[in-house]
Amino acid sequence: MYQFTDDCLTGIKEIDDEHRRLFQLINETMEILNMGDSQTIVMNLLMELKVYAENHFAHEEAYMERVRDKELTRQKKEHAQFKEKIAGYSMTDMTEEAGKQIVQELLSFMAKWLYHHILGSDLMIGKFMEAPGEDAFAFTAKYKTGIPFVDGQHRKLFEIIKETHGLINQEYVHDKYDEIVHILEELKDYTIMHFQEEENYMESIGYDGLAIQRMAHSAFIDRLNGVNLEDVDDNQKEYLEELIGFLLEWLTGHILKMDKRIPAR
Repeated sequence: MYQFTDDCLTGIKEIDDEHRRLFQLINETMEILNMGDSQTIVMNLLMELKVYAENHFAHEEAYMERVRDKELTRQKKEHAQFKEKIAGYSMTDMTEEAGKQIVQELLSFMAKWLYHHILGSDLMIGKFMEAPGEDAFAFTAKYKTGIPFVDGQHRKLFEIIKETHGLINQEYVHDKYDEIVHILEELKDYTIMHFQEEENYMESIGYDGLAIQRMAHSAFIDRLNGVNLEDVDDNQKEYLEELIGFLLEWLTGHILKMDKRIPAR
């Protein structure tokens, strides 16, 4: 069964309630499927889940529009990709056994996608920084986990993000965007290394939050992989400011909400 944990809470009741219901529907459908009940019952539940997901996306997008969330465009794109993926599944003219396998694959995809989407995107709804101030980049005591190598690496991530922000706002720098691309690559490489070492540590102590941490890390890396300045013809500075705001907000939220729960040896 798939659990909706506190790590997935956005703090927005309507959205959290609908996320919780989505996981409940996935689990109910999986349970009915495993009990061997008729394919008709399973398909009806699956259709209810599909419709509920689409309604949830509409509610989420409407909320983001109301609060003028700058991530709305990306959210709409991810929602559309999910709906397209679901629409691609067809179980017509299949045996009951083949249909059962397809439903299992579909439910697994839905659950994993939801975890990934919530941890990588939805947690940021309504929290996007308009213009981070200088003090926002300070690695202060409140971010310390008590695990020396983790704290040291977090400090370095703050420094790289601050360096990127500073470069963005320098008016007269030759090949500024080439330098920004270089720093963003450094950020991605360092982040991947940090996440791997952090996950190795969690695994070594048998930490029960490792699975959800891995999903959160994967979602963040996907966001970094999606950065491509060549696709931004206009307003590159605005795009980069929004990106830095996202990176800093995600990192601080992740540390405070998830990393500080990791026990020190």
